[in-house]
Amino acid sequence: MDIEQKQEEFIQHFVNQASSSKASSLATVIADATSHPSLFAFSEILSLPNVIQRLSATVPAYRTIIRGNKYNMSGNASNLPPLVPDQVLKLKQLTVLTLAEANKVLPYDVLMQELDVINVRELEDFLINECMYVGIIRGKLDQFRRCFQVQFAAGRDLRPGQLGSMIHTLSNWLSTSDNLLITIQDKIKWADTMSELDKKHKKEADEKMEEVKKSLSLKEDIDFRGHEEMFPEPGGVMDYDEDRSRPKR
Repeated sequence: MDIEQKQEEFIQHFVNQASSSKASSLATVIADATSHPSLFAFSEILSLPNVIQRLSATVPAYRTIIRGNKYNMSGNASNLPPLVPDQVLKLKQLTVLTLAEANKVLPYDVLMQELDVINVRELEDFLINECMYVGIIRGKLDQFRRCFQVQFAAGRDLRPGQLGSMIHTLSNWLSTSDNLLITIQDKIKWADTMSELDKKHKKEADEKMEEVKKSLSLKEDIDFRGHEEMFPEPGGVMDYDEDRSRPKR
């Protein structure tokens, strides 16, 4: 089961749980969701009416956590709820996803700074055990160039401003696709036209070939008849020696 399918199942589980929870237990549900080792999208949960209404004081803080990253969280620690170790791990994983969705090559130095990691061994262990094995990213560790080459990154919650950018990107893609489709259709029409011309030329060539064949056949027939007239059959020609041997009257 891939990461995207797992996300749907866990999101639906916590949405159902949060929808039916009382105010006293709702905070626990949200904490469990943000700590879950296989859940990396939370917008549907935090957007539930009862969650917004009953946890109005803490929901903005949780939104800050899931939309931010480890590095820029350090300056806002006083405004955030206390994080348990699982939430700290989740924050680091979301930090890698944030970087991976925008860059295909992640330098080790950048990752170490963002994740507050002190050496390459610790960084690579984290990328392998907590990211690649979990399934949120796939890629190649390049120790020679000291970077991680991203091949896949799981989707995550949209952050403020991303929706407009995504709509703009999709609109550009749609426009490009429409132009490409028009170009392909023009090419198809051109190919059809050239095919019809080729068929027409082939037909004309075949007709001319038949005319030439008929003409040559007719000429051969005429030449043959002319030859017969000039050189009739031997039976119709008197032999000269035979004529000399006959007695004269």
